[in-house]
Amino acid sequence: MLPLSLLNAAIGQPMLVELKSGETLNGHLVSCDTWMNLVLKEVIVTSPDGASFTKVPEYYVRGSLIKYLRVPDELIDQIKEQNQQQRNERNYNNNNNNNNNRNYNNSNYRGRGGRGGRGGSRGGYRQNYNPSHNTNNPNSGSPGNIRNYNNQNQRY
Repeated sequence: MLPLSLLNAAIGQPMLVELKSGETLNGHLVSCDTWMNLVLKEVIVTSPDGASFTKVPEYYVRGSLIKYLRVPDELIDQIKEQNQQQRNERNYNNNNNNNNNRNYNNSNYRGRGGRGGRGGSRGGYRQNYNPSHNTNNPNSGSPGNIRNYNNQNQRY
């Protein structure tokens, strides 16, 4: 789970932030950005030695100064469940819709198919091979429209 996705889900939740200077901040997360800069409200600031406490209505924290973040355990479990559901939905959609793309390895489709080349057959969709519909076979009952040089009696 990425820290930024966790922080975005933690907006409005109480959290503890420890800074590199040793100060700790307890407050509710208002916003965060891609650099992990935070805005907290109703913040209690504790000095590094733990001797003094200060209550501040709002506090801006630069992301590069953050040493440690603590969010409620319930939130972490909730985010894990949401991520798992999204992953399952993506897998379900990819399996059922073939990612909204054609199955290009199937010879029934034109364009970009199979192994190289620049397209499918010239005449449109290819029919699946069925030996009983082979028009080149003199034993199939129909003479076909392709010349068969092995049998000179066949119609052209």
